[in-house]
Amino acid sequence: MARVTVEDCIDKVDNRFELVLLASHRARQISQGQQITVDRDNDKNPVVALREIADETLSPDDLKEDLIHSLQKHVEVDEPEAEAQELLDKADAKPAADEAEEDNVTFDRMSEEELLAGIEGLVPPEKSDDF
Repeated sequence: MARVTVEDCIDKVDNRFELVLLASHRARQISQGQQITVDRDNDKNPVVALREIADETLSPDDLKEDLIHSLQKHVEVDEPEAEAQELLDKADAKPAADEAEEDNVTFDRMSEEELLAGIEGLVPPEKSDDF
């Protein structure tokens, strides 16, 4: 096929806008490395995608499903079962006992004078032309 026109593809995909979406999606797939199903003939990816649609080497319905799948962002999350929920509730109850242990934790204490002496002992960075 020397040239691909919209009329060559419109009998495979009824809506011109949908044709553009499918062809652009297929062109992106080709640029990402997927195998082409027609001879390239020094054509660019969008032209190859249109030729694939016109020659019916790809199913427009499969291409549409793949496009929809690539655009979906919602991931369905299963809710935990009742037994798992009980285990989670029991695990949440245990930290109350651990909180009593956390009250006994002591931290190193530093006086204000010791802190100031430590800060004064720091060496300032050398000046350079990079800043």
